Amino acid sequence: MLGGAGILLAASPAQAAEVSFRTECIPPSISGLPPVQGTTKVQITAPAEAKVGDEVEVVWKTVEAASKNPDVIDLEKDTVKPTGVIKVGGAASGTLAMEGPRQNPPIPKNSPMVLSDMKGRLKLEKAGEITLTPDKYNINVSKPMSTDTKCSPKETVAVGATIKVTDGGGGTTSGGGTSTSGGGTSTSGGTTSGGTTSGGSTAGGSTSGGTTSGGSSGGGGGQTDFAGKEVAVQFSCQAPGPANITSKVTINAKKSGGSYALTVKTAKGVMDSPAALPKGALKPSMAVKIGGADSGTVTVTGPPNPAPLEAGKPVDLTDMTGTYKPGASGKATLSPGKLTINVSLGGSPIVIPCEVKGSVQASLELDTTKQAGGASGGGGTASGSGSGSGGSGGGLAETGAEDEGALRALALVAGTVILLGGAVFTFTPWARLRR
Repeated sequence: MLGGAGILLAASPAQAAEVSFRTECIPPSISGLPPVQGTTKVQITAPAEAKVGDEVEVVWKTVEAASKNPDVIDLEKDTVKPTGVIKVGGAASGTLAMEGPRQNPPIPKNSPMVLSDMKGRLKLEKAGEITLTPDKYNINVSKPMSTDTKCSPKETVAVGATIKVTDGGGGTTSGGGTSTSGGGTSTSGGTTSGGTTSGGSTAGGSTSGGTTSGGSSGGGGGQTDFAGKEVAVQFSCQAPGPANITSKVTINAKKSGGSYALTVKTAKGVMDSPAALPKGALKPSMAVKIGGADSGTVTVTGPPNPAPLEAGKPVDLTDMTGTYKPGASGKATLSPGKLTINVSLGGSPIVIPCEVKGSVQASLELDTTKQAGGASGGGGTASGSGSGSGGSGGGLAETGAEDEGALRALALVAGTVILLGGAVFTFTPWARLRR
């Protein structure tokens, strides 16, 4: 979930409690290894008391991970990033996304795992006692390739902390916060050192709620150009892509008759090409989500990379373009949707699908007039034109305290094995990319 813009409040001294639970960790599927059993010890810190309307900070400290780093390979400094989910109960129900920075000391072989503290922000909307219980968590390692170990409890977990919430004036979530299912509490994404990052489902857990609007608006008064606002998005990608990508996306529109020419930009690239790729090998596309008065999706595509890509150098995604033909009259919102990256070197292309994780704010709101054959109720009306501006669109930028070097989706690591939390990560060479 996107972090709210409210100020963190703590009406009483923070409390901390340690709980332990039997845990099963699932190695990356590429390793072919069975699940690993262990015990996780967690300390949850939260204010003992607060008032309705307060936004409080919750901290997850991993005292002991489910298993140590076995005698296979040393893990480098600042390559391990944890994310997790806390169950919210009592006077409210739902989940709270937790996220920690990619900060760790070097972790030698055969030594305990060291995970950074995860944080999340909780907006209190109902009086009563709210319980916080640690649940699933995920461990991502960025080198030599982005991989994930997903861990989940194998027994009922004890409550880690309780917040006594008293009446003090209600409120709603700020920014892009998403309300939990119980209606009593809203959650916002985990906060890393240096800023708020987007949250969302992690390690099999998911946040509840829907997409919030609030993007730039326009459409009347003879105006033809409409600039969207930059919004943070978290994507969950399938192999061979990275597990998670946090990016900034902007959707702009230009009115032409009753339709709109869309241009979707991503921020400057943090995709490092692990191999030399020729001109025209990499092409992005996105399914822009239509909401508000209208519904459906619009596919936008970007042209292939305009110049050869050097191994180890940053890669920018090109601007993606397409046409939105309204299917309803009223205020329609445009939000980032599924991102797909295609790598083609002859033969079958390598397709990396990345779904939006959690909720996301709309980048643009338009005053639309229904057009025959428009998008309402359907799955989209346009294919991307592929006429984006070279590499100016940029790659998927990280929003958070640390630079994850996200989208290492084309990794070429042959025969490397990493064992993290008892899970072996095996990476195979991609012969097609080497050609």
